[in-house]
Amino acid sequence: MTVFILRRLAVAVPTLLLLIVMSFILMEAAPGSPFATERGVPPEVLANLEAKYGLDRSLIERMGIYIWNVVTQFDFGPSFKFKDRTVNDLIEQGFPVTLTYGFWSFVVAVLVGGTLGILAAVYHNSWLDYLAVGISIGAQVLPNFVMAPILVIIFTLWLGWLPGGGWRGGQIEYLILPVIALSTSYMASIARLTRSSMLEVLNAGFIRTAYAKGLPTRHVIFRHALKPALLPVISYLGPAFVGMITGSVVIDVFFSTGGIGQFFVNSALARDYSVIMGITILIGALTIFFNLVVDILYAWIDPKIRY
Repeated sequence: MTVFILRRLAVAVPTLLLLIVMSFILMEAAPGSPFATERGVPPEVLANLEAKYGLDRSLIERMGIYIWNVVTQFDFGPSFKFKDRTVNDLIEQGFPVTLTYGFWSFVVAVLVGGTLGILAAVYHNSWLDYLAVGISIGAQVLPNFVMAPILVIIFTLWLGWLPGGGWRGGQIEYLILPVIALSTSYMASIARLTRSSMLEVLNAGFIRTAYAKGLPTRHVIFRHALKPALLPVISYLGPAFVGMITGSVVIDVFFSTGGIGQFFVNSALARDYSVIMGITILIGALTIFFNLVVDILYAWIDPKIRY
């Protein structure tokens, strides 16, 4: 198992370095300047600004300094638009918000989606199966940018039960609508994956053997069928969690939660390239990390993967 983890790390680290290099090159290739205004900037002022942020150096030198600061100090540099604030300050402000509702969205999606998928497979072709499939299909066709305004119209404007925006330190009434809007489509995908995988396992020979031995249904489901049925679901969970973090762009903008998605959109509009690079590298690092975790869990559940 240790050798397997080391092999995965040997792939993950160069991938992360390549991501940093490509992000830097793409930002450098982007047209325009973060200091450009409608009136125009005098050449002397522009030269002073470039000298202040180190933009007067060569591309290779700036890339080397940036990669060294990111790798050794996890420092993404200053923001070009937010005065006296660094990219790290913005991430420290917005990422806990995004992580909070992203985590709870992940928990809701896994619990509800997994439960629906298991029930639909165990009670195949029953009313419970049709209900679970109907809920999954309905949630699948409602992405978060559609679900968010529907939730606000129903629960804020019509019923007046929940606030339609804000954060207030993550109070539960401000957390419910973002979590529902973000988790529904992922919940549907998890339910469909769990159902199809569970049905395949329940028709396997070793499950029929377990029933033939007289084992109770609960024992067969949770001790024999569930573990192999979760393999394709687990491979989906890593990208799904990162997707909930990146999907926060819509949630942050629509519900005004103040997460990193809102900083990402504002920095893109303002050409604040350092913030864009910092958030992109953070999301890429999360993607690589959770894919690594999924690979380890996959190898732990199925020993054949280690070989």
